[in-house]
Amino acid sequence: MNRPVYEGGSYKVLSEKEIIEIHETSMQILEKVGFDIYYPPALDLFEQKGAIVDREAGRVFVPRELVTRCIKQAPSEFVYYGLELGKEITVGGKKVHFGTGGLAIYVLDLDRNKRPSTVRDLANLASLADKLEHVDFFIIPVYTHDVNLDYVDINSYFHAFLHTGKPVMGGIMNAQGLKDVVGMAAVLTGGLENLRRRPFVGFIASITSPLKLSSDQGKLIMDVAGYGLPLATSTAPAAGATSPVTLAGTLVQQNAEALMGVILSQLVNPGTPVFYSAVPVTMDMRTMSFLMGSIESGLMNAAITQMAHYYRLPCYITVGTTDSKLPDAQAAHESASTAMLAALSGGNYIHEAFGMLDGALTASYAQYVIDNDIVGSCLRTLRGIEINQDTLAYEVIAGVGPGGNFLSEEHTVRYMRTETYSPRASDRQQYQRWFDAGSTDSWKRAENIALEILSEPAAVYINPALENKIRVLFPDLINLNEKNNNLANTETV
Repeated sequence: MNRPVYEGGSYKVLSEKEIIEIHETSMQILEKVGFDIYYPPALDLFEQKGAIVDREAGRVFVPRELVTRCIKQAPSEFVYYGLELGKEITVGGKKVHFGTGGLAIYVLDLDRNKRPSTVRDLANLASLADKLEHVDFFIIPVYTHDVNLDYVDINSYFHAFLHTGKPVMGGIMNAQGLKDVVGMAAVLTGGLENLRRRPFVGFIASITSPLKLSSDQGKLIMDVAGYGLPLATSTAPAAGATSPVTLAGTLVQQNAEALMGVILSQLVNPGTPVFYSAVPVTMDMRTMSFLMGSIESGLMNAAITQMAHYYRLPCYITVGTTDSKLPDAQAAHESASTAMLAALSGGNYIHEAFGMLDGALTASYAQYVIDNDIVGSCLRTLRGIEINQDTLAYEVIAGVGPGGNFLSEEHTVRYMRTETYSPRASDRQQYQRWFDAGSTDSWKRAENIALEILSEPAAVYINPALENKIRVLFPDLINLNEKNNNLANTETV
């Protein structure tokens, strides 16, 4: 079964007045500034539903009433299933779930080689995520360079389904890829209607900042909504480049962009399970580098969570990614500080929280383990302090009395494994014991843990008969049993 589900919401970076101010300013943008949409069927749909459409400019102006109606039509929460029973999550409210993500183009493997990512890496990371107890869902984290572009989608999702029983999500490279993946998922569930009732796969589309929806992404949003499957419409404004440099201005723009994804999905299919989706970043104005690990990005994600709560929509946010190139101190403090803000604010579907280095360009096996420890600390914080007669321990304190100790008390034995959190990769020994054991740092310990996990027999979530059926339907699926199974690859960049 899943871990206990904890709720956030105690941290509020925005006041109620500030939430309303952001909302009202965003409504003005949608009504008066408009949104450029380059997919004609979407323009047709907006016009049919009462929006003002400037055909020559390809611009849509959305009246407040239409925005409000679409927000109300979107579900405030929904169940996202996995192929393994008991791995479903309910997203919405202030329930906190952490998962992977990123679509990195490199991996930092267990031999510390940085190299282009492969299908084998995707399978390994899916298996690792499957066994890490604090990963609640699996968003495809790497691009598979060893697959023809036409078959990246079907291979990526197939090997994700094969190696994790947790809910799966990812982007799509082309329209045929979406049809193939939905078709494959329908085979696994016994038909499209069964898949709609118990969706274990969802998709990510992208809205371009500022205020633009491309033709291919417009089609993707409409197609996924047509299927009625979980949908994130990711918008990634960069403060100072593709959105105002002020955090407040970026929040206004991204709010309008996130709402546009909700609006379009509901115009296509009212009730589509859609996330209020945002991936805001800041810029280092000295170097023009995008920063995903900045504390300001963490603050914006906390604010975004409040906006989603205001609309009663499930939120898809991005924290835990670091701009560090290695699993070092920078990686730890950037990941921990932003992840904790997201948890305390009550983020629902917190993605890219595992393994992402170098602004999500590189996925690290070791960082997966380190981030699992960080997320565990966040969840322990949400759990809080249990106050009752037994935990207050008056009788125990009275029994031990002044000058005694509690080591041999039954009360200590009863609570010692549950009261405190024990990270996997942390070393809490005395110095001499640590030194005698090899004086390893957290990076090395995390590598050893990842290697141990991946050396164990992997769970397989597609039975042989179904796998054979899928391989007949999709003959371009790669068989990893016929490929090199090394965890480390010497091809570096």
